[in-house]
Amino acid sequence: MSGDDRQSELAREHKERQAKRAAEQAAKARRNTFIGAGAALLVVAGGIYAATTAFGKDSTPVAAASTPSPSASEPPPTALPSTPPKKPGSVNCTYKRDDSAPHKFVGLPGSKPNLKIKTMTVSTNHGDIVIDVDPNATPCSVNSMAFLAKKHFYDNTKCHRLVTPEVSGLFLLQCGDPQAKADGKNPTDGQGTAGYTFADENVGVIPYTKGVVFLTQPTDAAGQNSSQFAISLSDENGQLEPQYSVLGMVRSGLDIIERVAKDGVLVNKDDITGDGGSTAPKNPIVIERVTLK
Repeated sequence: MSGDDRQSELAREHKERQAKRAAEQAAKARRNTFIGAGAALLVVAGGIYAATTAFGKDSTPVAAASTPSPSASEPPPTALPSTPPKKPGSVNCTYKRDDSAPHKFVGLPGSKPNLKIKTMTVSTNHGDIVIDVDPNATPCSVNSMAFLAKKHFYDNTKCHRLVTPEVSGLFLLQCGDPQAKADGKNPTDGQGTAGYTFADENVGVIPYTKGVVFLTQPTDAAGQNSSQFAISLSDENGQLEPQYSVLGMVRSGLDIIERVAKDGVLVNKDDITGDGGSTAPKNPIVIERVTLK
């Protein structure tokens, strides 16, 4: 092989490596865009369909694999299942630094969680949303939330995603992206993290029915939890595949989100197609602070 041929081959290999790294970085950058339309669910006549376009714009649902509905004899849960108490100091949490996505890093939580925390209060510009949590079931998730709350991580952040059944087939509010603009236009809304990740907990214990609060991560990933969380506003969300860590159950304040939802949403087409950005509430929901105690 001549010197010129070798140089050409090296240049080609270098270009291929650059392209591969760029693709990997782009995939990681969208790691926390929770349930884009490619995985959005629309429950229709007992089956589940993928919503491919925004409601009112030639929406053509595409049939997906049918998933049985929860048994009528088993009503949706209204409280977290009881969990045997753990001994103080018996749990060690591991948090891994990760700056592959847009983030606001305020440090890493400690490894020893407080197992006495009972509630998480999300104070918003519309009022308080009080959530019952159980650190015996999800010690590292609650520990992460408590750490971020003390660091004022959530202060003055906007809940970036509010989707309704008419738009995506789901009915939920998503918060926790520290850089979100929540304007229905910003392509990076839903990507922001706390700059670290941690393992899944309490997955599959209860379905994601109305009032259930769970951490969000990409549908094709595991153990990628960070700062984002979602509040389910419909029992139909119980059809979601059990792959998200259940954080808690709303005790009061669900009506606040429901009232905001009546004001409508700013539909982001790229959210519906899974290409980035988020459908945001027209009436902004701003988190003033988060408190765990």
